[in-house]
This record gives sequence, structure tokens and C-alpha cells, in this order.
Amino acid sequence: MAKEEKDNIVVGLDIGTTKICCIIGELNPDNTLNITGIGQTPSKGVRKGIISDIEATIEGIKKAVDDAERMAGVEVAAVYAGITGEHVKGINAESMVAIAGKNKQVDQADIYRVSEAIELNAATQSDRAVLHVLPQEYIVDDQNEIKNPLGMYGSRLRSRVHFITASVAREQDIVRSIDKAGFFFKDFVLQPLASAEACLTYDEKELGVVCVDIGGGTTDMIVYLDGGVRHTAIIPIGGQKVTDDLAIGLRAPIEQVEEIKKTLGCAYAPLVNELEEVKVNLIGRKTERIVPRRVVAEIIQPRMEEIFGFVQKELKDHGLEGRAAAGVVVTGGGALLSGIEEVAEKVLRLSVRVGYPIGISGLVGVANSPIYSTAIGLMVYGARNRIVGQPLQQARTGGGFGEMLQKIKHWLDNAF
Repeated sequence: MAKEEKDNIVVGLDIGTTKICCIIGELNPDNTLNITGIGQTPSKGVRKGIISDIEATIEGIKKAVDDAERMAGVEVAAVYAGITGEHVKGINAESMVAIAGKNKQVDQADIYRVSEAIELNAATQSDRAVLHVLPQEYIVDDQNEIKNPLGMYGSRLRSRVHFITASVAREQDIVRSIDKAGFFFKDFVLQPLASAEACLTYDEKELGVVCVDIGGGTTDMIVYLDGGVRHTAIIPIGGQKVTDDLAIGLRAPIEQVEEIKKTLGCAYAPLVNELEEVKVNLIGRKTERIVPRRVVAEIIQPRMEEIFGFVQKELKDHGLEGRAAAGVVVTGGGALLSGIEEVAEKVLRLSVRVGYPIGISGLVGVANSPIYSTAIGLMVYGARNRIVGQPLQQARTGGGFGEMLQKIKHWLDNAF
């Protein structure tokens, strides 16, 4: 028997490489959001953000949602899911149409026509689906940086957007896992977009900011300028590589070095006292040995420098270097490493802060951590859909023009 979805309950499901996290929120009459339940379990069926074992993922989803349900005292019917991985691609696009009508005044039909022009210019392959079309700005004749052109006079209307596509097959894997776990899939949200939703401020997005979410299997980044998304990228390296490096460098069991990384790890070796020591076991032996904590940091730091080096390369290759006046916000599990701000500032030469979820209520003491940024952002996205009464997307089976048009209209209608 299908579960009945409650209008005031919104659920975010973060299916990650190292953990599956479910967060339940209650939408209050004043449109504020109250976190009522959190569930988390180790992820055993995902590699670099992509499902590699559906059965293991199904069990993980069930466990995470079940734990969140017990805490919240409600039954979950539907979820908003995050998506990431190398198959996700972001592209900037632009289109132009002549403004129709005798008075040359922009109306809703003109805005839809410029959307349709984007659709034709951004034709996708049948194995690709459009996740998001994110408006950057409109241009009427030579007047740019317009957020809403409705009612303006001119002869030409242009639209600039950032649209994001993903592999249909990878989407279907997620949808099938959610369905087999017993829940209804509502919509996808790109994971760095969700994380940014949770931990960036309005001013940061307007001034220009880079949000870097360091997960277990991937590092996801999103760049905002003038309030709009200008670039997205998925870097296929995350915190799991740091754990692997430690296991090899210390010749110690993965489970133990993971704990060492979380409790004693440091991303910037100069911060570590040379006299501090760490106890580790050799693989296959019960005997312990003593290792300087500085050695642990010296193993971690090069991998973190590599990750931020890839972020720097993305900024440089896309003409965004030096344009983030508000600096960098680092979130996700990797942001909990001590010294993360120092190593990021060293590589990126920008101000850096750790991004915690903002504007949340309810289980703040539990949820106030960078590891929950994506799941909370998914929940916030779902709540916004409820508030503005947008039609919610159903599970998708393919890409194509019609789907892209619906996405473009969906975002242009509600983004400003």
C-alpha cells in the first residue's frame, strides 16, 4: 500500500560515497522550516558519487530513512535526491529573439520564446537529461544584468543561463533504488547546488563566491557571480582518497586511519606540534607503534593541495580566477579537517571559511555540521517548491527537447 504524502513534510536524501543521509523537515504555517529527524548510515554501494551496487544502496536508503522516521515520529512517503558524479556536466548558454508586438515591450511570450531558442541551441543526446536551467541574466538591446525583463522596451531580448545535464542511466539507478526502498522520487538536485543553498548567504552570491563541497568520493564546486550560477564542476577526488593515502603511508587498517583522520588529522602540517604522537596498528598485527602526528598531516596535506589545485584550475580555465570577491566556502565532510582553511587559502589565494548550514531550526545541535549541507539543501529546495506551488518533477526516463523546455520554463518562471 502506497504511503500518503503529507503536505508539510519535506525530505532530503543524500546518497553519498561514504554515507547515506536522510533529513526530515516540517514546513510551518509561516513557511519556516523545522528539522525534525536525521538518519545516517555508511554507504556501501556508491563509488565517486555513482551507484555501483543497487541492492546495497537500497538497504542503505531504508536504514537512513528509518532512523530519521523514528526520530521525527513521522512516516516518509517521498524524497528529494541529490546527484553528482563525473557524468554531470554544466554549460553556459545564450540565446536571442526579436521582441514581438507593436509597442516593442517584453511580455511573457517573449520570455518563453527566448527559452525555446535556448532549447534549440542546447540540443542534448538521447542518453542525457537536463537537471537544471539556472538563469544568469537577461539583456534587452544593450542593457545587461537584468533579472526580470518583463515590461521593458526594446527590439532584442537575450537570455544567459547555466544548464546542467546528467546521464539518464545514472539517474535511473538512483530512481530505481529509491523506488525499491519503498519511497516516491520527487526530483533531482545537483549536490553542490543543494550545498550552496544550505550554507551560502545572499551577499556572498551577489559579490561572487566559490562553494567547494568535499565529499567522500567527489569534490563538487559551484561558482556564483551577481547572484547567478556561472560554473559548476565535479572533481572525482574526495576524502576517501585521503583515507587511502593514510592507510598506505602508515601501513595501517583503513578503519583505524579513517578514525585517525577524523579525530587527529590536519590538512596543514605547520599547524601540528612536532611533539604530538599517534598510535597506529600495523596491518595484520595486534602490536601498536607510535607515529608523529606531523607525519599524518604531511600525508594529508598534499592530497588536499591537489584537490584545491583542481578547483583553482577550474576557475582559471573558465575565466573566473580572482572574481570571487566573497572568497571560498568549503563544506562537506572534508571541511571538518583542521587546517582546511589554511591549506585552501594557500592554494587558492582567497579568503576561506567553513560552510555550516544556516537559517535552520529544530535539531540544530545535531544538524549544524558541514556533513549535512547537501541533505539540508535538498530539504530546503523541496520546501521552496511547496511554498511557491511549483509542479514537481516526476521520475524521468530520458532527455530531449520537451524535457529541456519544461525545465527552462520551470526555472525562469520562479527564479526571480
